[in-house]
Parts: sequence; structure tokens; C-alpha cells
Amino acid sequence: MSLKDRLFEDMKTAMKAKGEGKLRLSVIRMARAAIKNAEIDKRQEFDDAQVVEILAREVKMRRDAIVEFSKVDRPDTVKDLETEIAVLLEYLPQQLSEGEIRQLAEETIRAVEAQSAKDLGKVMGALTPKTKGRADGKLVNQIVRELLGA
Repeated sequence: MSLKDRLFEDMKTAMKAKGEGKLRLSVIRMARAAIKNAEIDKRQEFDDAQVVEILAREVKMRRDAIVEFSKVDRPDTVKDLETEIAVLLEYLPQQLSEGEIRQLAEETIRAVEAQSAKDLGKVMGALTPKTKGRADGKLVNQIVRELLGA
């Protein structure tokens, strides 16, 4: 079953759940709309890898929003956004831990023979495909900078 099919089936289940599935239903509808809009923009049907990219982008947008809403003391909105992230993460591949990211970064640094912070672009170029959809890009960048002494 493709990821889009799974979203559709889960949306039907959330509809049947009535009240308790209301937030889940709205998150799934939002995700499906984001996927559909991206498909229309690109004029092509997306495969699971492209759907994962869209869902990862939606998670990132919510994480960024959490930072902003925390600054203006809106705990209710932060809580809703965290719940939305939890629903979206169910559809993404298993997220990498910080230790796993660090290990991948160290391997990549050795593979591209990076020596200093000047090689950051080379390392990130090789590492990003390995972590896409499985780790937050900011965290990956932070770990690589730390390992390169930047």
C-alpha cells in the first residue's frame, strides 16, 4: 500500500471516529492537500519518496512555528502543533537518533576526506540524501559543523 493510499484509508477511519478523530482528520486532510498541491505544481503523480519529502516539509514548518509560538507564550497552540507533528511522524520513516546522525556524519566526512569547515558543502551534499526525511536538516548541519570544528 502506498503512502497516499494509507493516508486515504486513515482519513476514512478518522472520519468514522467522529469527535476523538477530529484533529487527526484535519492533519491528514492538510497533508493530502499539500501533496495534491505539490503534484499539481509539478504536473506529475508523486511516489512515496516525494510524499515523504512533502510530509517532512510539513513537520519542519510546524517545528518552526512551535519556536515562534513559544516566544509569544501560546502554550495551547504549541500543544496543538506538537499533536499535529506526532500524527505526521507516523507517516515518515523511522527518525534517526542524534547518535545515528553523528555516526553517518563521521562516515561521510571520512568518505569525502573533509578536513575543515570549508568542506561543509561537500559533506552536506553527500550526507543529505542519506538523512532526507529521516532527520531534521538543522540538526544534521549542526552536528556536521561540530565535527568539522566550525
